[in-house]
Amino acid sequence: MRLALYIFATLALMGIVAAFTYTINPDSYSLELMGINFNFPIAAWVVVPMILLFIFTLIHMFFYGLKNYFILKKWQKDTNTLEDALYWSLVNEPKQQKYGIDALGSSALLLGKATLNVSDNVEGLTPRLSRVVHLIEKIKKGEYVDFKEEKMTKVFNVGNPILIQNRLNRLESDEKFIEDVMKATSEYSPAVQAEALEIFARKVDFVKARKYAKVFDTKNFFVMLKRVSAEDSLELTPEILTDFVHALNMGCQDFIKIASVTKKYFNPEENLILFRSFQIENPKAQNAYLYLLFEYELLEQVALYLAEQEEDEFIKFRALYTLKKEHDNKYTLKDIIDINSICNETRL
Repeated sequence: MRLALYIFATLALMGIVAAFTYTINPDSYSLELMGINFNFPIAAWVVVPMILLFIFTLIHMFFYGLKNYFILKKWQKDTNTLEDALYWSLVNEPKQQKYGIDALGSSALLLGKATLNVSDNVEGLTPRLSRVVHLIEKIKKGEYVDFKEEKMTKVFNVGNPILIQNRLNRLESDEKFIEDVMKATSEYSPAVQAEALEIFARKVDFVKARKYAKVFDTKNFFVMLKRVSAEDSLELTPEILTDFVHALNMGCQDFIKIASVTKKYFNPEENLILFRSFQIENPKAQNAYLYLLFEYELLEQVALYLAEQEEDEFIKFRALYTLKKEHDNKYTLKDIIDINSICNETRL
């Protein structure tokens, strides 16, 4: 029953009872209490208990109404807190929340340590949750979502898988973003760095890549090197190659691979000067330098170089040199040496 209707009905009943009693007995009754004399009509005395009951009933209703109001406010607050916990779990950034109702909080606290993965459409969600579920589904499908437009730039940490996937999606469609990642690799996760570098290496020339030499790894450097052809040199020059060699930790076989490419596109003189400097700076380039000397048939220089080395080094190169001298260049490097495994057969 509504409070206003209850008050009206109670007052009406008291009025009817008082009027009916007064018509039966209009006399008064006097009562002395603590030296005070109370003299009222009998009808009033009949209504007094009803008035007291009405007052106490109102107090009772007010107390429990107020108590239920605060409980309801707790539920409303906890409902918002639960929605917040669900939101952060959906975006893979779970956060501990405080709940006012223990019955709810003892179970909902699990969301502070868990992430949610929605596998199907969910109807009836709040607008906030519905929106984030929709955005996550778009990212899973390979679409890029601009978190700045969605006002979610501060939601994700660098290692968040949703943020990483969204950035990977962007790499496929935004060339400018690829170079943004190359310029500031520390701001992005390793997966995004690796994907950006891989795409970058497949698309740009060496002039553009040169300023990011320190960001490159050997794998993607060779991705670029394999793209060099007679039709397109990718603007590779000895100076640019030197920058990459200095920036990367090249091994013996790496230098061999580089030499097998540069012998096709650099002239012999500049190529030998280049690898002579490499082998001086890094002994791991010695095999590549010898390889080029044999390729260019510079046997006198081979002899001088081998004479400067220990006799137990470069055994196969020494054998090839001996055969070529004794048989008037009848043998070629390929007859004696597997250049792809030569690095495993020396001290390097």
